[in-house]
Amino acid sequence: MDRRTLILLGAGAVATVGGALLLTPGEAPPPPASASPLAFPGLAARLAEARVIEVRRHDGTLEIRREDADRWVLPAKAGHPVRPERVREVLVGLTELRLTEPRTANPEMLERLGLEDPAQAGATSSLLRVLDGRGQPIAELVVGRRRMRVQGNVPETVNVRRPAESQAWLAEGRLPLDGDPNLWIDRDIASIPRDRVRAAAVSRAGEPPLVLRRGRDPEAGLAVVEPAETPELDELSLDEVARAFEFLTFLDVRRAADIPGARIAEARFELTDNLRILVTTHKEGEELWATLSAEGDEEARQLGARWSGWAYQVGQWKERAFAPRLEDLAKQPRP
Repeated sequence: MDRRTLILLGAGAVATVGGALLLTPGEAPPPPASASPLAFPGLAARLAEARVIEVRRHDGTLEIRREDADRWVLPAKAGHPVRPERVREVLVGLTELRLTEPRTANPEMLERLGLEDPAQAGATSSLLRVLDGRGQPIAELVVGRRRMRVQGNVPETVNVRRPAESQAWLAEGRLPLDGDPNLWIDRDIASIPRDRVRAAAVSRAGEPPLVLRRGRDPEAGLAVVEPAETPELDELSLDEVARAFEFLTFLDVRRAADIPGARIAEARFELTDNLRILVTTHKEGEELWATLSAEGDEEARQLGARWSGWAYQVGQWKERAFAPRLEDLAKQPRP
């Protein structure tokens, strides 16, 4: 086979591979940048003055306040910090929102787009406002029904209008709004695997001291070592104490100084990696509240910084983990 034939065959192979690549379906390209006008031109520069984000609905107003450059808090949740990414989603969404298509300007038709007066009883619309330190609006918009992106090359859209106007627009962009305060905050307290809990000492009002400890066997579970004499114990109930910090989340939050109810117990947990956690529990009716603090190394410092100053309402079932009585750990007789 001469050199000319080899060159021709090589060129043909390249062409074949190139054609195959062109014909092979790949990842969908991103949606093209829209040429539609921005809803709020120049907004990004003015957001440095933003101090309040409001989401007003017929059943109430959600308010988020800026405490410093990067810290936004929820006054309705005792000033607990909100998730920074949720704030970014809203503010970036406003700066990138584009008005792509005029819709109705008939006030009687706005309800069909979810753009009726947000103060109207039963309204599905929301009034989004971003305010400066003097309470003056930097941006405000009535937000209605939106269409989520289900394909990679199809942008999200939402129906919007300016509060003082009846002209509705179809806008292109992502603008997620939630009126539930719990959706704006990170409700995770801790997520520490059960096998890291080596011991727990519980002091509960009106009860003798209760001490649980794990044996040296890596597979051993917690066992009661004080008192020395115990009834037959339930392994699942003992395991609840070990799982005290697994996927631990809160239902509500307050300042630690405002923790409700009466103090019922204090529990000291010893964990691996030189971590120690103190849990103090209060109870008001059926509500269980807890404060947590940590001692140890860097992990303890990070956890302590997160927990310091806060009291958390946790599920009622956590009483058996944070403040167990010996009778709570006993095997129950079958009916």
